[in-house]
Amino acid sequence: MAQSAFDDVHFNDEAAAFAYVESKLWPHGPVCPHCGNADPQRIRKMEGKTTRLGLYNCNECRKPFTVRQGTIFQSSHLPLRFWLQVIHLMCSSKKGVSTNQVQRMLSCSMKTAWFLTHRIREAMRDGSLAPMGGSGSVVEIDETYIGRKDGFEVRRGASHKNAVLTLVEREGRARSFHIENATKEQIIPIVRENVARESHVMTDEANRYARFGHEFAGHGVVDHSRGEYGYTDRETGMSISTNTVEGFYSVFKRGMVGVYQRCGEQHLHRYLAEFDFRYSYRQKLGFDDSARAEHALLRVKGKRLTYETTAHR
Repeated sequence: MAQSAFDDVHFNDEAAAFAYVESKLWPHGPVCPHCGNADPQRIRKMEGKTTRLGLYNCNECRKPFTVRQGTIFQSSHLPLRFWLQVIHLMCSSKKGVSTNQVQRMLSCSMKTAWFLTHRIREAMRDGSLAPMGGSGSVVEIDETYIGRKDGFEVRRGASHKNAVLTLVEREGRARSFHIENATKEQIIPIVRENVARESHVMTDEANRYARFGHEFAGHGVVDHSRGEYGYTDRETGMSISTNTVEGFYSVFKRGMVGVYQRCGEQHLHRYLAEFDFRYSYRQKLGFDDSARAEHALLRVKGKRLTYETTAHR
């Protein structure tokens, strides 16, 4: 019989779940989230029949804490082992996992399942300011449209849809942005800020990309209006196409339409972070499901959300 993805002890035992999370977030021992004290002689693990699992006391600031504090787990009544199960499920499902499925799996309310998955998406958000690409690297740039803007009438074209800009480094990571409109004024500053000048950039024939190629090592253009989707540059031997970023959008749209079905504009940035994360830690780059889930777990610190802030932005 094949081994279940949730056979590991930290998915099924709460004490083991706490031990696992502590080993990842506190690799050198407990750290007080209140005062930053990390001296093992000044931190005591609380024990007793009525003591909460995983509770410590800091002898510096005299305050109790657990590994949940200061993370997306804080103030959650859901057992930590369930959090680990959902993190693993979201990291291993290529197109995402719906709130309904999480609700059925945990036998919890829809509100709990919805809030839970949004907090995990927030943990997946990179927030890195380091530029993509570099010498010899290729970064593909494209935009797409998804969903519907609130208050906009459906009509021909994409004026009523949410615009998304994505930068994908070949053989590397992805970085997506929810933008107001796919205009030169909005797109070019994002590209300049996020792509290293030593990179080769690839775009389609849109006018918004017409005059910025000189800022980078090279600028390859494919003209979709002529039925052109890829070719090899005779001088450099480089493949000129935007097929990589279009492949990213293929998975993204299948997930958004087939799994999530609807996404409010105020939440789109978190869904983009989820798809960026899975792409950037995909199997081709050496990350299996467990390694991907571990990387998500390492990002939970300092990203606490409340239900009110999540529901309204």
